[in-house]
Amino acid sequence: MKIVIMGPPGAGKGTQAKSISHKYSIPHISTGDIFRKNISEKTELGNRAKSYMDNGELVPDDITISLVVDRITQSDCKDGFLLDGFPRTTFQAVALDEHLKKNEDYLDAVILLDLPKKFILDRMTGRRVCTTCGASYHIKYNPPRVAGKCDVCGSAIIQRKDDIEDTVKERLEVYDLQTQPMLEYYNKRGILKNIDGTQSIDSVFQSICNVLNSMV
Repeated sequence: MKIVIMGPPGAGKGTQAKSISHKYSIPHISTGDIFRKNISEKTELGNRAKSYMDNGELVPDDITISLVVDRITQSDCKDGFLLDGFPRTTFQAVALDEHLKKNEDYLDAVILLDLPKKFILDRMTGRRVCTTCGASYHIKYNPPRVAGKCDVCGSAIIQRKDDIEDTVKERLEVYDLQTQPMLEYYNKRGILKNIDGTQSIDSVFQSICNVLNSMV
């Protein structure tokens, strides 16, 4: 089974991807992990990607696509894979399809974790993290016992820059701009599966399993 999981920042893609990978015994392939591995191993593509990342620039499509294609052609992907963080654009989506088509293969499903912007803002702007031990909190859903202090070590808890409201809104705008054409592309192909991401973590996972099990 070859799957892509998509969703806006804060949708919980990583959490669901790990559960899907475990249940269906397919590798969870994150573009972040691919970049880190190739950079640490100083591969040619990794070095090229690093030069852009060090300058704060986006890694060009051709490098990203080559890294992903190299990963999904490895032996552990012969029975399927779960892509997380790729594709991000229609250009990348078409490139992935063209690669699979060469091997008379195709994507089985594109799972979209769908959440209203208001829900995402509430989820992300409420997140807090301990400055010392890294413990995570949410001021509404999982607050510390003492406001502003970590339950584990007593240190201060803070809001990360990525979780500040203006930053979250900006990330959501970029996501919408990049993703909407790609969603239309996959919808036309009949493989886009919308999942209500406002449910509990367990309920979201069960909804995904219901979709995937119906395809087997």
